[in-house]
Amino acid sequence: MKLKTWDPQRKGKTCRGTSRWPWAGKSLTWTLKEGIQFLIENGLLKNTCEDIAQFLYKGEGLNKTAIGDYLGERDEFNIQVLHAFVELHEFTDLNLVQALRQFLWSFRLPGEAQKIDRMMEAFAQRYCQCNNGVFQSTDTCYVLSFAIIMLNTSLHNPNVKDKPTVERFIAMNRGINDGGDLPEELLRNLYESIKNEPFKIPEDDGNDLTHTFFNPDREGWLLKLAGGRVKTWKRRWFILTDNCLYYFEYTTDKEPRGIIPLENLSIREVEDSKKPNCFELYIPDNKDQVIKACKTEADGRVVEGNHTVYRISAPTPEEKEEWIKCIKAAISRDPFYEMLAARKKKVSSTKRH
Repeated sequence: MKLKTWDPQRKGKTCRGTSRWPWAGKSLTWTLKEGIQFLIENGLLKNTCEDIAQFLYKGEGLNKTAIGDYLGERDEFNIQVLHAFVELHEFTDLNLVQALRQFLWSFRLPGEAQKIDRMMEAFAQRYCQCNNGVFQSTDTCYVLSFAIIMLNTSLHNPNVKDKPTVERFIAMNRGINDGGDLPEELLRNLYESIKNEPFKIPEDDGNDLTHTFFNPDREGWLLKLAGGRVKTWKRRWFILTDNCLYYFEYTTDKEPRGIIPLENLSIREVEDSKKPNCFELYIPDNKDQVIKACKTEADGRVVEGNHTVYRISAPTPEEKEEWIKCIKAAISRDPFYEMLAARKKKVSSTKRH
């Protein structure tokens, strides 16, 4: 079953069907959930967890981000679909990295902590079911899975300068096997696998950035203080969506001139002698650290940003307040560390009792 013309992320965007489907010629503004309901009502899909899971697992033409968001929902039916979806993965005789590669390729992991927790919990249960005796508990599998995902980021993200050694990776995971240590050889093998080959993150079909900007949290003209030796204010079209702040030179541009991920940033009002209604994005407690961001140079090269703060000026005090409010709502903290700490605490407490 293929839905090549239907991108569920394009909510609010009118698109056209094809003659293969009953909705050909109709305007669609559907989410994935609404699209599934349409297929059920027209007899193209059975209203069972197993059939919907099969549909998402095959995933032909479906947006990987939408699949991840659907599977991570808290609704009881979605949770049943998640478990049926995970059951379709065969992890027997795979090491944990191999299993994670397979699992994380079938959708894009959502950014919301509770969704990630539900999905990784289901993964850990399935892995332990397929590989009985490898770990003392699903908690061990869960914690180690997150450690591997974080290791992948640390080893292969160019913004991380302090790359963890295998010895540090082993030390980080001491005591997670119901209070005991995992075999050192196992941890070394997992480390080498990630070091030699990073996780592949599935691209959304179409590989087109523009679908990101159809339903933004906020957009509008702002002035941005440019870096370099001579600091100048430049007018840019800003779009806030998906926990990122994008800026464009013109509203008609398809590609942004810059991208500022808001993860782990903070925002504050500031006074500026040159411009009114200013606010700044910054890294709390790290005054001299460069913010993880990228920009496109005039010659088309994509380079890392060099800002320790981003200073921005809004046209009016009211717009400044609205931008600050929306950005605060979009700023996210890295959920992995908090969830990992909570699970380790749980494992430790269980062992003591």
